[in-house]
Amino acid sequence: MLKIEDLRVNYSGIQALRGVSLEVGAGETVALIGANGAGKSSLLNALSGLVAIDTGKISLAGQDLTGAAPWKVTGAGMLQVPEGRQVFPEMTVQENLLVGQNALAGRSPDFGQEQVFDLFPILKERQNQHAGSLSGGQQQMLVIGRALMGGPKVLLLDEPSLGLAPVIIAQVFDALAALKQQGLTILLVEQNAHLALASSDRAYVLDQGNIVRSGNSADLAKDPEVAALYLGQ
Repeated sequence: MLKIEDLRVNYSGIQALRGVSLEVGAGETVALIGANGAGKSSLLNALSGLVAIDTGKISLAGQDLTGAAPWKVTGAGMLQVPEGRQVFPEMTVQENLLVGQNALAGRSPDFGQEQVFDLFPILKERQNQHAGSLSGGQQQMLVIGRALMGGPKVLLLDEPSLGLAPVIIAQVFDALAALKQQGLTILLVEQNAHLALASSDRAYVLDQGNIVRSGNSADLAKDPEVAALYLGQ
């Protein structure tokens, strides 16, 4: 579904990505783990067209999206849930969700508002509230729902557990598991490596802009070096 080949990104002369290649198969959840500053968010932002790439190739379901503008990326069906949530605070929950439909660009929706409300019932209860009045966990549910309204072929998730209480993290990841069961393809960036590996089929380890490990998530969780560096074991 998603193929990245030899992706290189520079920020002001600093090389954030140094030839990253990875693949995400249809219906897979693939995790990307690594320390702060490893280049995880840079990779998602490059995929979304938010930062320029130097070299490399990005393709989604066979469509070349290398260097595409953000609105073309979302129109093709690659939707990002950004780090830090980034709701439209003065708009209602329902209005935030409807904004997500702009990404459809003529494609048929895979997820409607009622499906989002089934996934996150609290959003239905608060659909007429301003998004800025929601708790952090509710805002995280909202931005996931907003992306789903855009009919993603691939959902890019950037640190979905960041700043959330454990009970809310569990709810969010239960929802992601339900989406996986429905066949959604997910690329997950997550600082909590335990959670990322437990929630994914395969994973890549990013270190200083390079992929240094990859494999089945269960196998990586048992890898002594991965455990020592990222799992606190």
